[in-house]
Amino acid sequence: MLDDFIVRAGLAGVGVALAAAPLGCFVVWRRMAYFGDATSHAAILGVALALAADLPVFAGVLAVALAMALIITTLSERQVSTDALLGVLAHSALALGLVAVSMIEGVRVDLESYLFGEILAVTATDLAVIWTGAGLVLALLIWRWQALLTATLSPDLASASGISPRREQLVLTLALAVTVAVAIKVVGALLIAAMLIIPAATARPFARTPEAMATFAALIGSLATMGGLTGAFTFDTPAGPSIVTMAAVLFASSAALSPLLRRG
Repeated sequence: MLDDFIVRAGLAGVGVALAAAPLGCFVVWRRMAYFGDATSHAAILGVALALAADLPVFAGVLAVALAMALIITTLSERQVSTDALLGVLAHSALALGLVAVSMIEGVRVDLESYLFGEILAVTATDLAVIWTGAGLVLALLIWRWQALLTATLSPDLASASGISPRREQLVLTLALAVTVAVAIKVVGALLIAAMLIIPAATARPFARTPEAMATFAALIGSLATMGGLTGAFTFDTPAGPSIVTMAAVLFASSAALSPLLRRG
């Protein structure tokens, strides 16, 4: 069954959605949208590092994404203007990565596949990496769920309960880095943040509890993946952007239904 590239593409997209969407709930709750953007843009620099050092792309992207997330966390704790910091780092990391990739000699690089994803070219090995990474992210979120939720809602209450907000921030940082590393093949560096944020934002009006929002977000992310792939085949459009477009359509539908749900 895995010899069928359509099946592999669908499984890869769902794997990314199952990890990215619940993690995206914390990104939305903590208002960390630009944080995710900066980390995902740094993925291109990780690609350059992997190609230059002859390492697996996953390893290079994971290392750089984790380093970028830790840098942002450290600098934000020193009360540097967060918005300005994230804006500078997001665009600088992307530009530096593009320059670094262009300077690598003897390696032919399809930049478009790293920027916008190449889900239709996912191999069985890629699929194993994606689902392993997604499983690790989900296991980490389930294990630390209550502590993460408490630290997100009230850092002071978390500290009083013996929970370290800094430690939980580092847990999110690690989960985000792994998600970026597994998602770059599916939707590319420019669209990873969209798959983190849009399903979570879409699920928000339908959920009454944090757990329900995370579950709905995962379902919406999976639906966006399958709908986007269907649209890509039907209209001959790029698969990665088609998936994000489908997610945006679902978000618009959710926003339109939201007032009706409030009245109900």
